[in-house]
Amino acid sequence: MTLPALRSLRHRLLGVTLLTAGLTLVAAGVLLSALFRDHVRQQFIERLTADLDQVIARLEVDAQGQPVLDATRLSDPRWTRPHSGLYWQVDGAGAHGRPGLLRSRSLWDEDLAAPRDAPATGELHVHEVLNHRAEPLLLIERGLQAEGAATPWRVMVAAGTGPLAQAADRFDRVLLAALLLLLLLLAAGALLQVTLGLAPLGRLRDALAALRDGRTQRLAGRYPDEVQPLVDDLNNVLDRQAASLERARAQAGNLAHALKTPLAILGQGATQAQADSAALQALPLLVQDQVQLARRHVDWHLARARAAAAQGAGGLKTPLQSVADGLVRVMQKVHAGRALAIRADVDPGLTFAGESQDLQEMLGNLLDNACKAAHTQVLVAAVQTGRQLRVTVDDDGPGIPPARMAQALQRGQRLDESTPGSGLGLAIVQELAALYGGSVELGVSPIGGLLVVLTLPAA
Repeated sequence: MTLPALRSLRHRLLGVTLLTAGLTLVAAGVLLSALFRDHVRQQFIERLTADLDQVIARLEVDAQGQPVLDATRLSDPRWTRPHSGLYWQVDGAGAHGRPGLLRSRSLWDEDLAAPRDAPATGELHVHEVLNHRAEPLLLIERGLQAEGAATPWRVMVAAGTGPLAQAADRFDRVLLAALLLLLLLLAAGALLQVTLGLAPLGRLRDALAALRDGRTQRLAGRYPDEVQPLVDDLNNVLDRQAASLERARAQAGNLAHALKTPLAILGQGATQAQADSAALQALPLLVQDQVQLARRHVDWHLARARAAAAQGAGGLKTPLQSVADGLVRVMQKVHAGRALAIRADVDPGLTFAGESQDLQEMLGNLLDNACKAAHTQVLVAAVQTGRQLRVTVDDDGPGIPPARMAQALQRGQRLDESTPGSGLGLAIVQELAALYGGSVELGVSPIGGLLVVLTLPAA
Protein backbone atom coordinates (compact mmCIF):
# COMPACT_ATOMS: atom_id res chain seq x y z
CA MET A 1 0.00 0.00 0.00
CA THR A 2 1.47 3.35 -1.06
CA LEU A 3 1.59 6.12 1.54
CA PRO A 4 -0.02 9.41 0.44
CA ALA A 5 3.23 11.28 1.05
CA LEU A 6 5.12 8.98 -1.31
CA ARG A 7 2.74 9.88 -4.14
CA SER A 8 3.89 13.49 -3.88
CA LEU A 9 6.95 14.36 -5.93
CA ARG A 10 7.63 17.29 -3.59
CA HIS A 11 7.60 15.04 -0.52
CA ARG A 12 9.80 12.47 -2.22
CA LEU A 13 12.45 15.04 -3.16
CA LEU A 14 12.37 16.66 0.27
CA GLY A 15 12.48 13.30 2.03
CA VAL A 16 15.44 12.00 0.01
CA THR A 17 17.33 15.30 0.39
CA LEU A 18 16.80 15.53 4.14
CA LEU A 19 17.60 11.85 4.67
CA THR A 20 20.81 12.14 2.65
CA ALA A 21 21.80 15.39 4.39
CA GLY A 22 21.02 13.94 7.83
CA LEU A 23 23.07 10.79 7.26
CA THR A 24 25.93 12.82 5.84
CA LEU A 25 25.95 15.21 8.79
CA VAL A 26 25.79 12.35 11.30
CA ALA A 27 28.76 10.66 9.62
CA ALA A 28 30.63 13.98 9.49
CA GLY A 29 29.88 14.62 13.19
CA VAL A 30 31.15 11.21 14.26
CA LEU A 31 34.29 11.59 12.14
CA LEU A 32 35.05 15.14 13.33
CA SER A 33 34.51 14.18 16.97
CA ALA A 34 36.84 11.20 16.64
CA LEU A 35 39.49 13.33 14.90
CA PHE A 36 39.26 16.00 17.57
CA ARG A 37 39.58 13.47 20.41
CA ASP A 38 42.58 11.88 18.74
CA HIS A 39 44.17 15.29 18.17
CA VAL A 40 43.67 16.35 21.82
CA ARG A 41 45.04 13.04 23.04
CA GLN A 42 48.13 13.37 20.87
CA GLN A 43 48.76 16.87 22.22
CA PHE A 44 48.29 15.58 25.76
CA ILE A 45 50.83 12.81 25.12
CA GLU A 46 53.30 15.31 23.68
CA ARG A 47 52.97 17.52 26.76
CA LEU A 48 53.44 14.54 29.10
CA THR A 49 56.46 13.47 27.06
CA ALA A 50 57.97 16.90 27.64
CA ASP A 51 57.27 16.56 31.38
CA LEU A 52 58.87 13.10 31.33
CA ASP A 53 61.98 14.49 29.64
CA GLN A 54 62.10 17.22 32.33
CA VAL A 55 61.97 14.62 35.12
CA ILE A 56 64.66 12.50 33.46
CA ALA A 57 66.85 15.56 33.01
CA ARG A 58 66.63 16.35 36.76
CA LEU A 59 67.46 12.78 37.90
CA GLU A 60 70.84 12.19 39.58
CA VAL A 61 72.64 9.15 41.00
CA ASP A 62 73.79 9.08 44.63
CA ALA A 63 76.83 7.24 45.98
CA GLN A 64 74.86 4.01 46.40
CA GLY A 65 73.71 4.10 42.73
CA GLN A 66 70.14 5.07 43.68
CA PRO A 67 68.07 7.77 41.92
CA VAL A 68 67.86 11.21 43.49
CA LEU A 69 65.64 14.11 42.32
CA ASP A 70 65.21 17.58 43.83
CA ALA A 71 61.50 18.34 43.28
CA THR A 72 62.10 22.07 43.69
CA ARG A 73 63.93 22.04 40.37
CA LEU A 74 60.75 21.02 38.51
CA SER A 75 58.93 23.99 36.98
CA ASP A 76 55.26 22.95 37.34
CA PRO A 77 53.92 23.58 40.91
CA ARG A 78 51.39 20.77 40.52
CA TRP A 79 54.17 18.28 41.17
CA THR A 80 54.15 19.31 44.80
CA ARG A 81 50.39 19.76 45.36
CA PRO A 82 48.70 16.54 46.62
CA HIS A 83 46.32 14.94 44.17
CA SER A 84 46.82 17.78 41.68
CA GLY A 85 46.35 15.51 38.68
CA LEU A 86 50.02 15.58 37.54
CA TYR A 87 52.38 12.93 38.89
CA TRP A 88 55.83 11.43 38.41
CA GLN A 89 57.44 8.27 39.78
CA VAL A 90 60.80 6.49 39.46
CA ASP A 91 61.17 2.79 40.13
CA GLY A 92 64.01 0.45 39.94
CA ALA A 93 63.31 -2.19 37.36
CA GLY A 94 60.50 -4.23 38.91
CA ALA A 95 61.06 -2.39 42.21
CA HIS A 96 57.51 -1.64 43.35
CA GLY A 97 57.52 -0.95 47.11
CA ARG A 98 61.35 -1.18 47.44
CA PRO A 99 63.31 1.56 49.31
CA GLY A 100 64.66 2.90 46.02
CA LEU A 101 61.22 4.17 44.92
CA LEU A 102 60.88 7.91 44.18
CA ARG A 103 57.60 9.71 43.55
CA SER A 104 56.17 13.19 43.40
CA ARG A 105 54.57 14.84 46.42
CA SER A 106 51.36 15.07 44.40
CA LEU A 107 50.97 11.29 44.74
CA TRP A 108 50.99 11.69 48.53
CA ASP A 109 50.94 8.13 49.92
CA GLU A 110 49.94 6.39 46.67
CA ASP A 111 51.92 5.08 43.75
CA LEU A 112 51.23 4.78 40.02
CA ALA A 113 49.78 1.45 39.01
CA ALA A 114 51.93 0.83 35.96
CA PRO A 115 51.82 -2.46 34.06
CA ARG A 116 54.16 -5.18 35.32
CA ASP A 117 56.29 -5.35 32.18
CA ALA A 118 58.84 -2.54 32.30
CA PRO A 119 59.94 -0.92 29.03
CA ALA A 120 63.42 -1.61 27.75
CA THR A 121 66.03 1.10 28.01
CA GLY A 122 65.06 4.03 25.79
CA GLU A 123 61.62 2.70 24.97
CA LEU A 124 58.53 4.88 25.52
CA HIS A 125 55.23 3.25 26.51
CA VAL A 126 51.78 4.86 26.80
CA HIS A 127 49.05 3.40 29.05
CA GLU A 128 45.60 4.29 30.30
CA VAL A 129 45.32 3.36 33.99
CA LEU A 130 43.25 4.11 37.11
CA ASN A 131 44.55 5.53 40.37
CA HIS A 132 43.45 4.41 43.84
CA ARG A 133 40.38 6.68 43.58
CA ALA A 134 39.38 5.05 40.27
CA GLU A 135 40.18 8.23 38.31
CA PRO A 136 41.38 7.66 34.73
CA LEU A 137 45.04 8.57 34.11
CA LEU A 138 47.18 8.71 30.97
CA LEU A 139 50.58 7.30 31.88
CA ILE A 140 53.77 7.34 29.84
CA GLU A 141 56.98 5.63 30.92
CA ARG A 142 60.49 5.18 29.61
CA GLY A 143 63.21 2.71 30.53
CA LEU A 144 66.46 4.42 31.62
CA GLN A 145 69.98 3.13 32.37
CA ALA A 146 71.77 6.02 34.09
CA GLU A 147 75.57 6.09 34.36
CA GLY A 148 76.56 4.89 37.79
CA ALA A 149 73.10 3.49 38.61
CA ALA A 150 72.97 0.12 40.28
CA THR A 151 69.96 -1.05 38.27
CA PRO A 152 67.89 0.22 35.30
CA TRP A 153 65.20 2.72 36.20
CA ARG A 154 61.59 2.98 35.17
CA VAL A 155 60.56 6.64 34.92
CA MET A 156 56.83 7.40 34.75
CA VAL A 157 54.71 10.53 34.33
CA ALA A 158 50.90 10.51 34.53
CA ALA A 159 48.09 13.03 34.39
CA GLY A 160 44.33 12.86 34.82
CA THR A 161 42.35 12.70 31.58
CA GLY A 162 39.46 14.75 32.95
CA PRO A 163 40.48 17.89 31.00
CA LEU A 164 40.58 15.81 27.78
CA ALA A 165 37.05 14.54 28.34
CA GLN A 166 35.82 18.03 29.20
CA ALA A 167 37.40 19.53 26.07
CA ALA A 168 35.96 16.74 23.90
CA ASP A 169 32.50 17.19 25.44
CA ARG A 170 32.59 20.95 24.80
CA PHE A 171 33.66 20.33 21.23
CA ASP A 172 30.85 17.77 20.75
CA ARG A 173 28.24 20.24 22.03
CA VAL A 174 29.46 23.01 19.75
CA LEU A 175 29.71 20.57 16.84
CA LEU A 176 26.18 19.26 17.44
CA ALA A 177 24.77 22.81 17.49
CA ALA A 178 26.65 23.69 14.31
CA LEU A 179 25.49 20.54 12.51
CA LEU A 180 21.87 21.09 13.55
CA LEU A 181 22.04 24.66 12.26
CA LEU A 182 23.58 23.39 9.04
CA LEU A 183 20.80 20.79 8.72
CA LEU A 184 18.18 23.52 9.11
CA LEU A 185 19.89 25.61 6.45
CA LEU A 186 20.07 22.59 4.13
CA ALA A 187 16.39 21.85 4.74
CA ALA A 188 15.50 25.44 3.89
CA GLY A 189 17.65 25.27 0.78
CA ALA A 190 16.08 21.96 -0.25
CA LEU A 191 12.59 23.38 0.24
CA LEU A 192 13.49 26.42 -1.86
CA GLN A 193 15.09 24.23 -4.53
CA VAL A 194 12.08 21.88 -4.72
CA THR A 195 9.67 24.82 -4.83
CA LEU A 196 11.54 26.54 -7.65
CA GLY A 197 12.26 23.26 -9.45
CA LEU A 198 8.62 22.13 -9.46
CA ALA A 199 7.20 25.55 -10.30
CA PRO A 200 7.20 24.79 -14.08
CA LEU A 201 5.04 21.72 -13.38
CA GLY A 202 2.55 23.98 -11.63
CA ARG A 203 2.48 26.27 -14.67
CA LEU A 204 2.03 23.22 -16.88
CA ARG A 205 -0.90 22.08 -14.72
CA ASP A 206 -2.53 25.51 -15.08
CA ALA A 207 -1.97 25.41 -18.84
CA LEU A 208 -3.58 21.96 -19.05
CA ALA A 209 -6.53 23.23 -17.01
CA ALA A 210 -6.93 26.13 -19.44
CA LEU A 211 -6.77 23.64 -22.32
CA ARG A 212 -9.37 21.42 -20.68
CA ASP A 213 -11.72 24.36 -20.06
CA GLY A 214 -11.42 25.50 -23.67
CA ARG A 215 -9.68 28.79 -22.86
CA THR A 216 -6.77 27.92 -25.14
CA GLN A 217 -5.98 25.51 -27.97
CA ARG A 218 -2.29 24.88 -27.25
CA LEU A 219 0.13 24.85 -24.32
CA ALA A 220 1.75 28.27 -24.38
CA GLY A 221 4.96 29.50 -22.74
CA ARG A 222 8.53 28.31 -22.42
CA TYR A 223 9.54 25.63 -19.94
CA PRO A 224 12.88 24.19 -18.70
CA ASP A 225 14.79 21.90 -21.03
CA GLU A 226 13.60 18.81 -19.11
CA VAL A 227 9.92 19.75 -19.50
CA GLN A 228 9.88 21.50 -22.89
CA PRO A 229 10.10 18.25 -24.95
CA LEU A 230 6.96 16.99 -23.18
CA VAL A 231 5.16 20.28 -23.91
CA ASP A 232 6.26 20.14 -27.57
CA ASP A 233 5.01 16.55 -27.90
CA LEU A 234 1.66 17.49 -26.36
CA ASN A 235 1.35 20.44 -28.73
CA ASN A 236 2.17 18.17 -31.68
CA VAL A 237 -0.58 15.78 -30.56
CA LEU A 238 -2.99 18.70 -30.25
CA ASP A 239 -2.01 19.99 -33.69
CA ARG A 240 -2.52 16.56 -35.24
CA GLN A 241 -5.87 16.22 -33.50
CA ALA A 242 -6.93 19.65 -34.76
CA ALA A 243 -5.73 18.78 -38.26
CA SER A 244 -7.62 15.47 -38.16
CA LEU A 245 -10.77 17.26 -37.04
CA GLU A 246 -10.38 19.81 -39.80
CA ARG A 247 -9.84 17.05 -42.36
CA ALA A 248 -12.92 15.25 -41.08
CA ARG A 249 -14.99 18.40 -41.47
CA ALA A 250 -13.60 19.03 -44.94
CA GLN A 251 -14.24 15.41 -46.00
CA ALA A 252 -17.80 15.57 -44.70
CA GLY A 253 -18.36 18.77 -46.67
CA ASN A 254 -16.71 17.35 -49.78
CA LEU A 255 -18.75 14.16 -49.57
CA ALA A 256 -21.97 16.12 -49.16
CA HIS A 257 -21.03 18.31 -52.11
CA ALA A 258 -20.03 15.29 -54.24
CA LEU A 259 -23.31 13.48 -53.53
CA LYS A 260 -25.40 16.58 -54.13
CA THR A 261 -24.95 16.46 -57.91
CA PRO A 262 -25.89 12.75 -58.40
CA LEU A 263 -28.91 13.20 -56.11
CA ALA A 264 -30.01 16.30 -58.01
CA ILE A 265 -29.66 14.46 -61.32
CA LEU A 266 -31.62 11.51 -59.95
CA GLY A 267 -34.35 13.81 -58.69
CA GLN A 268 -34.55 15.66 -61.99
CA GLY A 269 -34.63 12.36 -63.88
CA ALA A 270 -37.45 11.08 -61.70
CA THR A 271 -39.45 14.27 -62.32
CA GLN A 272 -38.97 14.04 -66.10
CA ALA A 273 -39.88 10.32 -66.07
CA GLN A 274 -43.30 11.15 -64.68
CA ALA A 275 -44.10 13.34 -67.68
CA ASP A 276 -42.09 11.72 -70.46
CA SER A 277 -42.11 8.03 -71.41
CA ALA A 278 -38.71 8.33 -73.11
CA ALA A 279 -37.21 9.71 -69.94
CA LEU A 280 -38.86 6.85 -68.07
CA GLN A 281 -37.12 4.29 -70.26
CA ALA A 282 -33.73 6.01 -69.77
CA LEU A 283 -34.21 6.26 -66.00
CA PRO A 284 -32.63 2.85 -65.06
CA LEU A 285 -29.41 3.67 -66.95
CA LEU A 286 -29.33 7.13 -65.38
CA VAL A 287 -29.82 5.66 -61.91
CA GLN A 288 -27.07 3.11 -62.50
CA ASP A 289 -24.57 5.75 -63.66
CA GLN A 290 -25.29 8.14 -60.82
CA VAL A 291 -25.25 5.40 -58.16
CA GLN A 292 -21.90 4.20 -59.48
CA LEU A 293 -20.57 7.76 -59.37
CA ALA A 294 -21.88 8.23 -55.83
CA ARG A 295 -20.31 4.93 -54.78
CA ARG A 296 -16.95 6.05 -56.17
CA HIS A 297 -17.14 9.26 -54.16
CA VAL A 298 -18.06 7.37 -51.00
CA ASP A 299 -15.26 4.86 -51.53
CA TRP A 300 -12.77 7.65 -52.03
CA HIS A 301 -13.69 9.44 -48.82
CA LEU A 302 -13.81 6.17 -46.87
CA ALA A 303 -10.34 5.32 -48.16
CA ARG A 304 -9.03 8.70 -47.01
CA ALA A 305 -10.58 8.28 -43.57
CA ARG A 306 -9.20 4.75 -43.22
CA ALA A 307 -5.71 5.85 -44.26
CA ALA A 308 -5.76 8.76 -41.84
CA ALA A 309 -6.70 6.39 -39.00
CA ALA A 310 -4.08 3.86 -40.02
CA GLN A 311 -1.44 6.58 -40.11
CA GLY A 312 -1.84 7.14 -36.37
CA ALA A 313 -2.05 3.45 -35.50
CA GLY A 314 1.56 2.51 -36.30
CA GLY A 315 3.09 -0.95 -36.61
CA LEU A 316 1.16 -1.87 -39.79
CA LYS A 317 2.94 -4.06 -42.37
CA THR A 318 1.70 -5.35 -45.73
CA PRO A 319 3.80 -7.59 -48.03
CA LEU A 320 3.93 -5.89 -51.43
CA GLN A 321 4.39 -9.02 -53.55
CA SER A 322 1.21 -10.81 -52.43
CA VAL A 323 -0.94 -7.72 -53.07
CA ALA A 324 0.63 -7.11 -56.50
CA ASP A 325 0.29 -10.75 -57.58
CA GLY A 326 -3.35 -10.84 -56.45
CA LEU A 327 -4.22 -7.69 -58.40
CA VAL A 328 -2.46 -8.98 -61.50
CA ARG A 329 -4.59 -12.15 -61.43
CA VAL A 330 -7.76 -10.07 -61.06
CA MET A 331 -6.81 -7.81 -63.97
CA GLN A 332 -5.98 -10.80 -66.15
CA LYS A 333 -9.51 -12.11 -65.62
CA VAL A 334 -11.15 -8.69 -66.10
CA HIS A 335 -9.27 -8.03 -69.33
CA ALA A 336 -9.09 -11.66 -70.51
CA GLY A 337 -10.70 -10.77 -73.86
CA ARG A 338 -7.90 -8.36 -74.80
CA ALA A 339 -4.98 -10.80 -74.35
CA LEU A 340 -2.92 -8.34 -72.33
CA ALA A 341 0.45 -9.42 -70.93
CA ILE A 342 0.24 -8.25 -67.29
CA ARG A 343 3.34 -9.03 -65.21
CA ALA A 344 4.54 -8.09 -61.70
CA ASP A 345 8.24 -8.10 -60.79
CA VAL A 346 8.30 -7.51 -57.02
CA ASP A 347 10.87 -8.81 -54.55
CA PRO A 348 9.31 -10.97 -51.77
CA GLY A 349 11.07 -9.01 -49.02
CA LEU A 350 9.45 -5.65 -49.77
CA THR A 351 6.89 -4.54 -47.17
CA PHE A 352 4.58 -1.54 -47.13
CA ALA A 353 4.16 0.34 -43.80
CA GLY A 354 0.39 0.61 -44.00
CA GLU A 355 -2.92 -1.19 -44.39
CA SER A 356 -3.46 -3.85 -47.03
CA GLN A 357 -6.76 -2.27 -48.20
CA ASP A 358 -5.07 1.06 -48.89
CA LEU A 359 -2.29 -0.62 -50.87
CA GLN A 360 -4.88 -2.56 -52.89
CA GLU A 361 -6.83 0.66 -53.49
CA MET A 362 -3.78 2.55 -54.77
CA LEU A 363 -2.17 -0.23 -56.80
CA GLY A 364 -5.55 -1.45 -58.06
CA ASN A 365 -6.46 1.99 -59.47
CA LEU A 366 -3.08 2.28 -61.18
CA LEU A 367 -3.31 -1.21 -62.69
CA ASP A 368 -6.90 -0.65 -63.79
CA ASN A 369 -5.99 2.60 -65.56
CA ALA A 370 -2.90 0.99 -67.14
CA CYS A 371 -4.89 -2.01 -68.41
CA LYS A 372 -7.56 0.26 -69.91
CA ALA A 373 -4.93 2.28 -71.78
CA ALA A 374 -2.49 -0.52 -72.72
CA HIS A 375 -2.25 -2.09 -76.15
CA THR A 376 -0.45 -5.32 -75.29
CA GLN A 377 1.38 -5.21 -71.96
CA VAL A 378 1.42 -3.79 -68.43
CA LEU A 379 4.46 -4.07 -66.11
CA VAL A 380 4.57 -3.62 -62.32
CA ALA A 381 7.94 -3.36 -60.55
CA ALA A 382 9.17 -2.22 -57.13
CA VAL A 383 12.46 -1.43 -55.42
CA GLN A 384 13.34 -0.17 -51.95
CA THR A 385 15.53 2.90 -51.45
CA GLY A 386 16.34 3.57 -47.81
CA ARG A 387 13.02 3.79 -45.93
CA GLN A 388 10.89 4.17 -49.07
CA LEU A 389 9.32 1.88 -51.65
CA ARG A 390 9.33 2.94 -55.32
CA VAL A 391 6.53 1.16 -57.18
CA THR A 392 6.31 1.68 -60.96
CA VAL A 393 3.42 0.80 -63.31
CA ASP A 394 4.18 0.91 -67.08
CA ASP A 395 1.89 0.41 -70.05
CA ASP A 396 2.41 0.60 -73.82
CA GLY A 397 -0.70 2.67 -74.48
CA PRO A 398 -0.93 6.17 -75.96
CA GLY A 399 0.34 7.80 -72.73
CA ILE A 400 -0.34 11.37 -71.62
CA PRO A 401 1.34 14.46 -73.06
CA PRO A 402 3.77 15.95 -70.50
CA ALA A 403 1.88 19.24 -70.54
CA ARG A 404 -1.30 17.53 -69.31
CA MET A 405 0.21 15.22 -66.66
CA ALA A 406 -0.45 17.65 -63.81
CA GLN A 407 -4.09 17.94 -64.92
CA ALA A 408 -4.47 14.15 -64.89
CA LEU A 409 -3.79 14.10 -61.14
CA GLN A 410 -6.61 16.51 -60.37
CA ARG A 411 -9.81 15.15 -58.93
CA GLY A 412 -12.54 14.46 -61.47
CA GLN A 413 -10.35 15.06 -64.54
CA ARG A 414 -10.78 12.54 -67.40
CA LEU A 415 -8.37 12.93 -70.30
CA ASP A 416 -9.83 9.97 -72.23
CA GLU A 417 -13.62 10.16 -72.53
CA SER A 418 -13.70 6.96 -74.56
CA THR A 419 -13.11 4.76 -71.50
CA PRO A 420 -15.58 4.48 -68.58
CA GLY A 421 -14.74 6.07 -65.24
CA SER A 422 -15.27 9.05 -62.98
CA GLY A 423 -11.82 10.67 -63.10
CA LEU A 424 -11.20 9.85 -59.42
CA GLY A 425 -8.70 6.96 -59.74
CA LEU A 426 -5.41 8.92 -59.83
CA ALA A 427 -6.80 11.47 -57.35
CA ILE A 428 -7.57 8.67 -54.87
CA VAL A 429 -4.06 7.25 -55.29
CA GLN A 430 -2.52 10.67 -54.79
CA GLU A 431 -4.61 11.41 -51.70
CA LEU A 432 -3.85 8.05 -50.07
CA ALA A 433 -0.13 8.27 -50.86
CA ALA A 434 0.03 11.78 -49.38
CA LEU A 435 -1.59 10.57 -46.16
CA TYR A 436 1.23 8.04 -45.80
CA GLY A 437 3.87 10.64 -46.62
CA GLY A 438 4.32 9.35 -50.17
CA SER A 439 3.73 10.76 -53.63
CA VAL A 440 2.62 9.99 -57.19
CA GLU A 441 4.57 11.08 -60.27
CA LEU A 442 3.76 10.65 -63.97
CA GLY A 443 6.24 10.19 -66.77
CA VAL A 444 6.92 8.51 -70.10
CA SER A 445 7.28 4.73 -69.98
CA PRO A 446 10.25 3.04 -71.67
CA ILE A 447 7.73 0.76 -73.46
CA GLY A 448 5.94 3.72 -75.01
CA GLY A 449 2.98 4.56 -72.75
CA LEU A 450 2.48 6.11 -69.34
CA LEU A 451 4.85 5.60 -66.41
CA VAL A 452 3.35 6.02 -62.92
CA VAL A 453 5.80 6.15 -59.97
CA LEU A 454 4.21 5.52 -56.58
CA THR A 455 6.41 6.31 -53.55
CA LEU A 456 5.37 4.77 -50.22
CA PRO A 457 6.98 4.21 -46.78
CA ALA A 458 8.70 0.88 -46.29
CA ALA A 459 8.20 -1.12 -43.10
